[in-house]
Amino acid sequence: MRKRYINIGVDQPMDFTVEFYATASGECPVREFLDELKCSDPDDFAAVVAGLAKPQNRDCHREPLSKALGEGLFELRHVGKLNTRVLWFFVKDRRIVAVHGIRNKGRGIPARDMKIARERMEDWQQREGR
Repeated sequence: MRKRYINIGVDQPMDFTVEFYATASGECPVREFLDELKCSDPDDFAAVVAGLAKPQNRDCHREPLSKALGEGLFELRHVGKLNTRVLWFFVKDRRIVAVHGIRNKGRGIPARDMKIARERMEDWQQREGR
């Protein structure tokens, strides 16, 4: 399985790497979400991609950029016309795995999206043996 990393050059030291969850068949839901966002709202896309570089520094693992959701999941938040969120979790060796992306008008994350993120996290953990 090919690993998918986000490579963004920044001047500060990288404490963590960010990678995207991929299904057993090789689909990458977060990459697909970002591709759609790039077409539909380039400004939000740019803000989210810049935001994805920030969790690489441990100082950004708290609000307002990031928030713990419970059960090992976190969210990266960008507030714009619609709230854009990327849900992720930590793994060994200072890695972050992004599992789901959503946009909504509300402040909360719908239960179905939390369920999808948890299922993907569990799938990744089972397949990666962690």
